[in-house]
Amino acid sequence: MAPKPALDFSKLSFTERLQLVEDLWDSLEAEQDAIPIPDWHREELDRRLKAYRENPEAGAPWEEVRERILKREA
Repeated sequence: MAPKPALDFSKLSFTERLQLVEDLWDSLEAEQDAIPIPDWHREELDRRLKAYRENPEAGAPWEEVRERILKREA
C-alpha cells in the first residue's frame, strides 16, 4: 500500500490540483542547474548533435516519424 501523502489534496478540486502541479513544476525551473546530469547523458547528447551536424538530412520531422509509428500500430 502506498504511503499517505504529507498533505491531503483530496479537498482540492481537479482544477486546483492541476494548478498546484503547474506551480510546483514552474518552481523547479529556478533550480534547474541543481539537477545533476550524468556524464553519459551529456556524452550521448554530444554524440547525437555531432551526428546531426555531420548529416542533417539523415533525420525526419516528428510528423513523419509519428505517422510511421501510427501506421505500424494499425
